[in-house]
Amino acid sequence: MCPDLKGSFAVTVSPIDARLASARAIATQAGDVALEYFRSFDTLTIDRKGHQDLVSEADRNVETLVRGLIREAFPDDSIIGEEDAPEPGISGFTWVIDPIDGTANFVRGIPAWTVVLAVTDATGIVAGIVHDPVHGEMCHARTGGGAYCNDRKLGVTPGAKLTDGSVGIGFSARTATDGVVRAIEMLTEQGGVFYRNASGALMLSYVAQGKLLGYVESHMNAWDCLAGQLLIAEAGGRIEAQDTADMLRNGGRVVAGAPGVFADLVAIADAAFSRG
Repeated sequence: MCPDLKGSFAVTVSPIDARLASARAIATQAGDVALEYFRSFDTLTIDRKGHQDLVSEADRNVETLVRGLIREAFPDDSIIGEEDAPEPGISGFTWVIDPIDGTANFVRGIPAWTVVLAVTDATGIVAGIVHDPVHGEMCHARTGGGAYCNDRKLGVTPGAKLTDGSVGIGFSARTATDGVVRAIEMLTEQGGVFYRNASGALMLSYVAQGKLLGYVESHMNAWDCLAGQLLIAEAGGRIEAQDTADMLRNGGRVVAGAPGVFADLVAIADAAFSRG
């Protein structure tokens, strides 16, 4: 008589996979709430944090929701978000949140914004989500596990040259504007096309999806870029080496792209932007 093996095998889920699964569920809930605010964008209360730096009640309330869901699922994890103070933890995992990347678009009814979540540990970025609720596209990745948009595996544009498509160039109010102008000039002089939609995280996800060849920006905060950088790396692209802990504290320059254009983009960034 064969023994009853029901319940004899336990499925072990890694700490990273557990957090990625939760991040996808949390991003879905956050996206649904943000989408409701977006449908009434003309009624939002908006404050100005700085030059071209807006925050709405939607940003704050969505981040509050996300923080609460993370604390419920992983109470020992650290949390860093754009709109509120860091919350320390003891697990070694840190969640990095941008509740709405592309707020300037969001508050004007432009459908180019995302909910962004990343998870880091001592090794670097281990999971990332860039969720576009308007179009129902959730890009997600975990280190060593590939990158996906919903259930579709992603890949950067293979064998690309700068003349084969568009490159995203971000604008940062934290650095001199003449660097952006130089970067655009250098790109177009080499036959490339400049693209910007005012959501850095969304543009990084476009690189991972093969919609853009690459992306450069003189300075990004961690909550804007970490998830997108992991997406690109896991989709076969290249990203500029960074110290994740330093990015969490200070942010920094971002250069990422398909292998065929990455060196060209680094050269453009070196010439256009100060590394200071």
